[in-house]
Amino acid sequence: MEMIFCARRFPAVGMLLSLGLILLQPPVVSSAASGVPGSWNVRDFGARGDGKTLDTQSVNAAVRACSGAGGGTVFVPAGTYLTGTIELLSHVTLYLEAGATLLGSPDVRQYALPGQEGRPAFSSGAKDTASVGLITARNASHVAITGEGVIDGNGTRFADNQTIHGTGDFDEKYTRQGIGFLEKTRQIVDGPVETLDRPERLILFSGCRYVRIQDVTLQDAPCWTVHLDRCEFADLSGVRIHNNLLIPNNDGIHCTTSRFVHIENCDIQAGDDAIIVSGLGAEKGEAGNVTVNNCTLLSRSSGIRIGYGISDIRNCLFQNLVIHGSNRGIGLFVRQRASIRNIAFSNIILQTRLMAGHWWGKGEPIHLSVVPMKEGDPTGTIENVRFSNVSADSEAGIVMYGDRQGDIRDVSIRGLKLHFRNSPLNSLYGGNFDLRPAPSLATALFRHDIPAFYARGVEGLSIHELDLRWDAVMPDFVQHGLFCEKFRDLEVDGFSGRQPQPSGTGAAIALQEGHGLVLRNSRAEDGTGVFLSILRVNGPRFLSGNDLSRAQKAWDGEIADLKQSANYLPGE
Repeated sequence: MEMIFCARRFPAVGMLLSLGLILLQPPVVSSAASGVPGSWNVRDFGARGDGKTLDTQSVNAAVRACSGAGGGTVFVPAGTYLTGTIELLSHVTLYLEAGATLLGSPDVRQYALPGQEGRPAFSSGAKDTASVGLITARNASHVAITGEGVIDGNGTRFADNQTIHGTGDFDEKYTRQGIGFLEKTRQIVDGPVETLDRPERLILFSGCRYVRIQDVTLQDAPCWTVHLDRCEFADLSGVRIHNNLLIPNNDGIHCTTSRFVHIENCDIQAGDDAIIVSGLGAEKGEAGNVTVNNCTLLSRSSGIRIGYGISDIRNCLFQNLVIHGSNRGIGLFVRQRASIRNIAFSNIILQTRLMAGHWWGKGEPIHLSVVPMKEGDPTGTIENVRFSNVSADSEAGIVMYGDRQGDIRDVSIRGLKLHFRNSPLNSLYGGNFDLRPAPSLATALFRHDIPAFYARGVEGLSIHELDLRWDAVMPDFVQHGLFCEKFRDLEVDGFSGRQPQPSGTGAAIALQEGHGLVLRNSRAEDGTGVFLSILRVNGPRFLSGNDLSRAQKAWDGEIADLKQSANYLPGE
């Protein structure tokens, strides 16, 4: 108030005060700044944002100017900006205003780093880490993509949406359906469709540190959507990935040999795996220390996929997830020397189904497998995996498949509710195991009866509180509730269920070729025929506190020397 009074009483003082206030204003960071304070507006560098003019050079010029000044924000106002590759540099945040869209050019030659335009188009199968995306950062630090805008990969333009995709990675003669496998669903239903030459990524961060992607919408990726290659300290939050579900390989977030990655509050709908942690790369490195929290995922392959590559994967936590409408829920895969260790899943809702078309997977809610990529090659192991509080509604069973005993070790299931549903596609696809990629076509996709929970070659499998339910009618190839073979040290505590067909063949629990069993506190449900079938299982075998009164028969097979205590048997 005193300053206002002086300015009114003495005009000269007022002029000096005004001048002083002007001098106290913060300096303008750039003559090109507008929109966000301290930002570089792409329109000030010539970008048109009309969806027709190629704005690649203008956006890259804004990024270079921002980086040259020490960093800041490149501001993309509302409009549609047709671009090829944008190279993001250190200390630069690319901010997309609500209403702004970066639209990938339909010309594959535009996907090259500045100064390298016109290079030959990418082939559809290559995923060389030297290739680029619509947005690419190489060996950069403190880089970010934020805002309420959209990055549209224009991926549907790089697909032949009238032609079904297929490869020679299986031989139908090994399937249950034989020569008729796939034949009745050649029409495009779930995809995948054939792809043309296409960019291999929408967003690529390679060798980067301190990466952030927040709040943006990423859609219609031509191939992998976000690729974190050999990155450290990456945070992705509030990101929406909505891709064309008919296009193969448009994975959501793919982390290859990256560490300290945190993904939360994202919605991902992808034509391939939704979130991937792998040890892929030309050189052995480290992959892991990854957390995923509060996400909804839809995938034509796996909602969560862990594995592949030459680098070990360890210390990953996945919690509070909904995986729906997917071909597989959670998949862990070892095919080379690298191992997967210390992985935890909790508070997960899974809904999976059989898919028409040439997709890997056959509806499994959970899949763990260790098989060599080539016959005779050494492989790593899957060790110390924890599942807790999982609810699964699926058209297939859980599969844990170790090529040899001990390939999969120390697996704990605690609090699993599994509803196995009949599928309208069972006659076309059901009754097969899918282990692709595998060393031979005979072991890639092949006929196999389907239990609700199948485990082979597992050492130290612990199952606590498994509640198993079936549809009223199930196909004949669905056999047994829990089936374990070539196992060691199996513990089942709190199993509740029966075989798939009421009073039919199979058993609630069937075991063969194993060593060591503890079965306790379990219950046979109405309609149980044989509760426990046991064959060639040696070592200590203890059964205690089980309520088998509703079973027609408590156990069958080689039951000599079973140690029994406080079991409630049929007829008692």
